[in-house]
Amino acid sequence: MRRYRVSHTTRYVYESPVLHATHTLHLEPRSLPHQRVLESRITITPSEAALQGGRDYFGNGRHFVEILTPHDVLEVKSESRIEVAPPQLELTPATRLSWEKVREQLERDRGLLAAREFCFDSPLVRSHRRLAEYAAPTFTPGRPFVDAIGELSERIFSEFKYEPEATDVSTPLAQVLRERRGVCQDFAQLAVGCLRSLGLAGRYVSGYLETEPPKGRPKLVGADASHAWASAFLPTLGWVDFDPTNAIFPGERHLTLAWGRDFSDVSPLCGIVLGGGDHSLAVAVDVTHEE
Repeated sequence: MRRYRVSHTTRYVYESPVLHATHTLHLEPRSLPHQRVLESRITITPSEAALQGGRDYFGNGRHFVEILTPHDVLEVKSESRIEVAPPQLELTPATRLSWEKVREQLERDRGLLAAREFCFDSPLVRSHRRLAEYAAPTFTPGRPFVDAIGELSERIFSEFKYEPEATDVSTPLAQVLRERRGVCQDFAQLAVGCLRSLGLAGRYVSGYLETEPPKGRPKLVGADASHAWASAFLPTLGWVDFDPTNAIFPGERHLTLAWGRDFSDVSPLCGIVLGGGDHSLAVAVDVTHEE
């Protein structure tokens, strides 16, 4: 087990007072068989903000915020302590299903309806012939499903360039596929789009990744970032996470926050404000390994 302390601060500064604001937060880590949440809290400035917690459709921790006090600064800080063990990916003959068999079971087995929901289009990820064509050289006839998603992850990692300024949350997958650049959010959604375009179930996972500074340099405060990866459903094994930004199957350095159909389901912070005018945004994330 590895234990982490995570701090995620989002700060908006508005040019004029916001008179009324409502926000939705997905900032509470999930409890999973390989991940234990020791503590988690959210603090908000201004302090007059009303905070209400609950669960969304996918079982993620979700908070609603309403602020009736005029304010020109909004700061949301999430602090958590989490224990993570490597997920157990046990490959046996029963898990060596071909990807076509997986698709067939998803189509026919009524017991898999919860997973089949992730075969359909969502606001930011829609099936497309070009996505299926991109995946085709990897998903060859009879190929074991887990082998295929592993190679898809490696191809995205090697064929696409990580460029933070190249995209934003509204960039369509067609542009990402054409220009071959983007960030982890784009690569996760690209992988999910490839799966859905072949009739397979894919979901988007948000979280954090422990990073290490360059050799000989100290780790900078606030220099980490939120992360995203993809997950594919295998009937005999369940959901299998894979990280196309790094071409790996996630281990104990990946901390799961939430999952959904795409980024729009699990945005860390989104909302509506009355007033405010232009604004500036600053995000600081720290993922610290506790010895």
